[in-house]
Amino acid sequence: MRTMNVDELVAIDIHTHAETSTRLAPDEASKESLEARGRYFRYAVQHPTIAQMAAYYRERKMAFVVFTVDHERGMGIRNITNEEIAETAAEHADVAIPFASIDPARGKMGVREARRLIKDFGVKGFKFHPTVQAFFPNDHDAYPLYEAIAEAGLPAIFHTGQTGIGAGMPGGGGLRLKYSNPMYLDDVAADFPDLQIVMAHPSVPWQDEALSIATHKPNVWIDLSGWSPKYFEPKLVQYANTLLKHKVLFGTDNPVLSPDRWLADFEKIAIKPEVRPLIMKENAVRLLKLRPE
Repeated sequence: MRTMNVDELVAIDIHTHAETSTRLAPDEASKESLEARGRYFRYAVQHPTIAQMAAYYRERKMAFVVFTVDHERGMGIRNITNEEIAETAAEHADVAIPFASIDPARGKMGVREARRLIKDFGVKGFKFHPTVQAFFPNDHDAYPLYEAIAEAGLPAIFHTGQTGIGAGMPGGGGLRLKYSNPMYLDDVAADFPDLQIVMAHPSVPWQDEALSIATHKPNVWIDLSGWSPKYFEPKLVQYANTLLKHKVLFGTDNPVLSPDRWLADFEKIAIKPEVRPLIMKENAVRLLKLRPE
């Protein structure tokens, strides 16, 4: 069985998506959404399997966090299951780190599901997408789910800011950006001080809010996925180099943005040499507790 050697890794990609199942037939309902996303991000819609992703990252001596988004209710699209992600990641445990996704609208059943995935499948964290799942993160109906995650000592990643999902479709696919204002996570961070919260992406158009929350709340982090580094706002780079250098994480949003492209652009921005290893790997090692304390 493969095991992870953290010291041999050069980076940990905290944000990648599993889109292709080897167990389920493709869902035709997802075609329009995926094509729209491809046009928005200007990439060919070719989504690898988790095994193919593992081979890609292994070749580059990187690990990756992988998850889906539970958006069956919000978008009417069937996706790869949390169980398949966890089981396949376990086969590639030297590089793959499985997260789960549960729509908070699943209520008590969602809480039971979270506990089962933690206990029986060994998931290492959870992913939420407020825009796609159509909920405000500080809605108290979601709090029992956060409690289960916090009790297990696991982190939660929340999409923040603009999204390419639904972009260009009539009415943006019916999705509303308001749910992903990071300010709603300030309440969650205050109410769950032991829950490690990752604000995914530069939070356009709410970058200042995200930087403020991450500076104020010890349990809030920022991942840099979803945008080429050449488009990062100067203030984000400034904070990454200084106040938040221990709380900013390398992430790509692969397959939307490939690690090769992200890293090539990251080399060209003014990140201090001593900060780069923190962003690329060491901060994620602490967040994910990959080294014994």
